[in-house]
Amino acid sequence: MTRSTVTRPRGTTTAQQLQEVVAASEGEVVLRRDLKGYASPSQLSRALRQLMEDGKLVRIGSGVYAKARPSSLSGRPVPRQTLAVLAAETFDRLGIAWELGEAQRLYRDGLTTQIPWRTTFDTGHRRISRRLRVGQRVVNYENKAQSR
Repeated sequence: MTRSTVTRPRGTTTAQQLQEVVAASEGEVVLRRDLKGYASPSQLSRALRQLMEDGKLVRIGSGVYAKARPSSLSGRPVPRQTLAVLAAETFDRLGIAWELGEAQRLYRDGLTTQIPWRTTFDTGHRRISRRLRVGQRVVNYENKAQSR
């Protein structure tokens, strides 16, 4: 959708319009590139910042945001889903082939009783440098890429 096709009622701010778009979107992940037709880059940055301050979104990576809810403990905004779910959805939206990391696969298949504490994804032969993070938790990558 291009900026010229978007009509906004008088008195509606960009942040309010984006809040409606985010609420109506499917899934938990919002990519900045999906919103670029609604405003100029600087307006979009301000609107996203406002949505984060209002507790509607949480930034989990560069250009990647997750829908948020207030924490039951602190009241601060936290993602509505776990980091593993958010990372999987992000990879799907970005067209990155993935599967669970080895430790998660072994636990899922019942081959070990050790609960994996890291969120790890296997990206095959593709080398990924995208950093996804929620609080102190970070997505780690396993891959079969040859070191040079």
